[in-house]
Amino acid sequence: MTAIEIVRPGPPDVLVPTRRPTPEPAAGEVLIQVAAAGVNRPDVLQRTGHYPVPPGASDIPGLEVSGRIVAVGPGVETWKVGDAVCALLAGGGYAEYAAAPAPQCLPVPAGLDAVSAAAMPETFFTVWSNVFDRGRLAAGETLLVHGGSSGIGTTAIQMAVALGATVLATAGSAEKCAACLRLGATRAVNYRTEDFVREVADATGGRGVDVVLDMVGGDYFPRNLETLAVEGRLVQIALLHGGKAELNLWRMMQRRLTLTGSTLRPRAIAEKGAIAAELGRVVWPLVERGRIAPVIHATFPLAGAAEAHRTMEAGHHIGKLVLTVGDRR
Repeated sequence: MTAIEIVRPGPPDVLVPTRRPTPEPAAGEVLIQVAAAGVNRPDVLQRTGHYPVPPGASDIPGLEVSGRIVAVGPGVETWKVGDAVCALLAGGGYAEYAAAPAPQCLPVPAGLDAVSAAAMPETFFTVWSNVFDRGRLAAGETLLVHGGSSGIGTTAIQMAVALGATVLATAGSAEKCAACLRLGATRAVNYRTEDFVREVADATGGRGVDVVLDMVGGDYFPRNLETLAVEGRLVQIALLHGGKAELNLWRMMQRRLTLTGSTLRPRAIAEKGAIAAELGRVVWPLVERGRIAPVIHATFPLAGAAEAHRTMEAGHHIGKLVLTVGDRR
């Protein structure tokens, strides 16, 4: 099969098409003929040498795909050859075929094409696990989403609004803020020209928000604490500004704050399968009713993976970038 490999850590040009053996599904796995593969920030970190591949995972980048099952491994009873699925992977998505653990697959939602389906697993699993599981966001509460125009952000805004929460968002331009508002945010703050702490206080009458979803870290950490209401929860999922910050323990104690966070890729298959089951039960019906839809900024052919990474690193996109691979029916 054709796949994209990282020949060495470096700039996007180190993503090079190559020929690899087609995987064979192991026990509990399915083999997917890939129609499309999502591009995500962890792929960029892996390419630059800052996100090691978990033990046993493919060195081929790519954490989410859509396509049709062409083979099933021993012990798989939930899927059959011919099923249209999207899947969360620990690696291997930038290729014509990918093996995926059966519990990490979900059916392509009715009415969605392969490109949209491929843009869902990484962000939907991440948002559900962090905002609704770890962050315990409930209907009637308020969520602050940093990076609201990103793949994670556009998913979090829609999912939270569809499940009854109020959403505030930050983004880096007037165009990106407008996109957040169209998706359902009640206020979008341009972090380049406005102070999000002050804007959150104004929007909430000084109360603060119940949950903050942050992918920035660093100097955002103490400012995030300032935005949280009593019993608020800060959920950290990335560290664009670095992993070190100073914690005011007194403020945490006064407001009874919860500070948490997670990474998705190294988690056990059973844990990811549990997230998939909850998505299928709660979120997939909302997708099929049109309440939530992946936001696609652009598509690229598989051989254009380097260009997709350049686009991601430029930072002007809104929503997801997707690689198209072969037959997308």
